[in-house]
This record gives sequence, structure tokens and C-alpha cells, in this order.
Amino acid sequence: MSNGKNVLIPTSLVKQIIDLLGYWDTANYDRAICDDYNDILLALNVKMEKLELRDAYSKIISANNEDRRHNARMDYLVQKSRLNDLMADGCIF
Repeated sequence: MSNGKNVLIPTSLVKQIIDLLGYWDTANYDRAICDDYNDILLALNVKMEKLELRDAYSKIISANNEDRRHNARMDYLVQKSRLNDLMADGCIF
């Protein structure tokens, strides 16, 4: 189904989509629909985590003193760990 093209969607809209999908109860749907739902929600969550990780990294680079750089680095490492866990577990909840 994918044609390999990318589109630009505002981050705020992606967050709204993730929130909306998070409220849906797919327990009574066909297994194939549940699998697609979980795959899509996971992919959107991974995308958001990657965007947040990139922002966290830029805060390390732009920090104007060592304390802020250290704090930004710690935030980055926490976010990186969360992304790694999300990608390894495939858990969206």
C-alpha cells in the first residue's frame, strides 16, 4: 500500500491522532484490524519519540553552560532509553 512518499504533517496533528487512537477500544474488532491498529499507533509513537529525541539532542548542542549541557544530556539519555524500549517491546501502552 505504501508508495514510499513522505508527507509533512504538523506535530500537533500527529499528537492529536495518537491521543485519539489511544482512546479507541479495538478488542471486539477482527484480529487483522487490531494488528493494523497496533502497528500504526506504534509507528506514530516511535515517530514522535524520534522527533522529541532530536529536539533533546539539539538542546545539548545549544546549551550555553556546562550545567545546562549536563541536564540536557541526561534528558536526552532518558528519552533515548524510552525510545529503545518502545522499539524493542513494541508496547504502545
